[in-house]
Amino acid sequence: MTADITKPSGAKSARSPGQLRRIARLFIPYRGRLALMLLIIAVTSAFTAVSPFLLQQILDVAIPEANVRLLTWLTIATLIVTVAGAAGNVLQSWIANIVGQRVMHDLRVSVYDRLSRMSLGFFTRTRTGEVQSRINNDIGGVDSVVTNTVGNLVGDTTTLIAAVAAMLLLDWRLALMCLATIPLFVWIARSVGKQRRALAARRQEQLADVTSLVEESMSVSGILLGKTLGRGPAQVRRFTGESARLAELEVNTQLAGRWRFASIQVFFGVIPALVYFAAGLAAASGDALVSIGTLVAFTTVQVRMFRPLMSLMSAGVQLQSSMALFTRIFGYLDLHIDITEKAAPKTLGEVRGEVRFDHVGFAYREESPTLRDIDLTVAPGTSMAVVGATGSGKTTLGYLVARLYDVTEGTVTIDGVDVRDLSFESLTDTVGVVSQETHLFHATVAENLRFAKPDATDAELETAARAARIHEHIASLPEGYDTVVGERGYRFSGGEKQRLAIARMVLRNPPVLVLDEATSALDTRTEQEVQAALDALAEGRTTIAIAHRLSTIRDADQIVVLDGGRVAERGTHAELVALGGKYADLLAQDAIEDWAGDVEEPVAG
Repeated sequence: MTADITKPSGAKSARSPGQLRRIARLFIPYRGRLALMLLIIAVTSAFTAVSPFLLQQILDVAIPEANVRLLTWLTIATLIVTVAGAAGNVLQSWIANIVGQRVMHDLRVSVYDRLSRMSLGFFTRTRTGEVQSRINNDIGGVDSVVTNTVGNLVGDTTTLIAAVAAMLLLDWRLALMCLATIPLFVWIARSVGKQRRALAARRQEQLADVTSLVEESMSVSGILLGKTLGRGPAQVRRFTGESARLAELEVNTQLAGRWRFASIQVFFGVIPALVYFAAGLAAASGDALVSIGTLVAFTTVQVRMFRPLMSLMSAGVQLQSSMALFTRIFGYLDLHIDITEKAAPKTLGEVRGEVRFDHVGFAYREESPTLRDIDLTVAPGTSMAVVGATGSGKTTLGYLVARLYDVTEGTVTIDGVDVRDLSFESLTDTVGVVSQETHLFHATVAENLRFAKPDATDAELETAARAARIHEHIASLPEGYDTVVGERGYRFSGGEKQRLAIARMVLRNPPVLVLDEATSALDTRTEQEVQAALDALAEGRTTIAIAHRLSTIRDADQIVVLDGGRVAERGTHAELVALGGKYADLLAQDAIEDWAGDVEEPVAG
C-alpha cells in the first residue's frame, strides 16, 4: 500500500545533504545558462570591487593635487563601472528568472506526470484538495527560491568575497574589526531558519486543509448539498476557522526572527560610525590610522558589504524554510507506482474479445480480501452481467479488466494475454469503461466528446451522438455542439450526461466494454432511454455489465451472482430464476423497489 502522503516526511530529511543534491540536480539541464550567469556575476562583482579604489584615488590624489585630467578619467571610469554593474545585474536577473521558471515547469510536469500514473486506489485515499495543494501551493511556494534565491546566493557570495578582499586591501586592521562579528550573524540566521522551516511545514499543511475545504464545499455538488441541508452558515464558520489558523501561521512565519535581523541591521548601521570614531581618535593622538580617501572608500565598501551579507542570511533562511516544501514535493515524486507497464509490453492485433478470469483474487487490504478464486470466461461478442449485494466486489471485478487495479492472485486475460503484459495504449484501445459517475469537463459538448478521440470529425461526433440517442437534444441547444456543458456537466440531466458518456465511448469504439452500474441513479423512463443506447453500444462487443437494477440484464448471455467476493451462482436469467437461490432473492427485492418507485443511490460494489 502507498504510504500516507498527506503529512511531510520530517524536517530531518528536509535538511539532509541528499535533499540539497536533489535540488541541485534540478538545474543540471540548464548548466549552460547557469555558467553564463556565473560569468556575468563574476564580471559584475569585479566592477563593483574596483569602484571603492577609484573613489580612494579621487579623494587622496586627484582632488588634493588638482589633477583635472586624472579626475576626469577617474570619474568616467566610475560611471562605466556603475553602468556595467547595473547592466550585469539586469542580465543576471533575466537569466535567473528564465532558468527558475524552466525548473518550476519541470517540477510541475514531473509531479503531474507522476500523479497521472498512480492507480485509482491512490485517488480514492487522497483528498483532491491535497493533490491540488501540492501542485499549486507547494510548487508555487518554492518559486521565489528557485527563481531568485539560487542566483542571489551566487551573486551575493561573489559580491561579498570581492568586498572583503577590497576591505583587506584598503586596511586589514579595520577589516578584521568588522569581520569578527560575522560568525554571530550567521548563527542568528541559522536559528531563524530552523524556526521558519518548522512554521513553513505547518503552514503548508494548513493551506492544504483550506484548499481541500474549498474544493469540497465550492463545487457544484458541495454547494447543492450545503444549501439543501442548510449547512451554508456552518461551512462559512468552518472556513473562517481554517482561514484564521492559516493567517496566524502566515504572520508567525513572516515575523519569525524579525527582531534578531533588526538587531543586525542596527549593528551594521553603527559600525561606520565606530570606524570613523577609531580613525578620529588615532588622528587626535597624532597617529593617522588611514587617509581620508581610504577611510571613505573603506566605509563605502563596508556599507556595500552589508547588502549582500543581509541578503545571504535572508536567502539562507528562505532556503531552509523551503526545505519543508521541497520535502512535500519530493514526497509525491517518490510515490510508488503500483501499476506499471512492462519494459517490452505486448499489443493485441485483431481483438476477438475473450475475457478470462483465472482463479482471480483481489484485496484492498491483505487482511480483508474483496474477491476470492473467481474463475469465469466471457466469450467474444457475448455479455456477462455481474450482480450481488453492495460490497460483494462487482465494480472491482470490472475494474480489473481495465487494469484500474491489479489482481493479487490469478490472472485476467484478453484473448489469452495477461492484461499486465499489455501496453497501456493497447489496453485502453481494447477496454472501455462507462461508469455510474459521468465526468464532463467545463468545456463544449464537442470538446467533451473529442476527449475520447481528439481527431474526430464533426460527422463522427454526430454519428456517435445519434448512436447514443443524444443528437436531437444537442441539436436543439442554442449553440449545438459548441454549448458549454458547465461545471461537471450540471447543465445536463443525469440521463443526458450518461448518453454523452456513451457517445464518447462510441467514438472510442473498444471491442471490450465494462458497464459499471451505468443506469443505477436514473429514473425508470430515463433508464430505459439510456439502456437503449447502451444496448446499441454493446452490440457486437464483449460486454461485462455490473448491474444494480436487475431489469437491465435479463437478456445477458450469462449472469454471475457474487456473494462475499465469491461466485455464488452462474447461469442465464431463466436458469437462475428456476434455481430459486440468491439471484431469485435479489430479483424479488428488485421488483419490490421498482414497484415502490425507489431509486437507490449508486454505490460501488
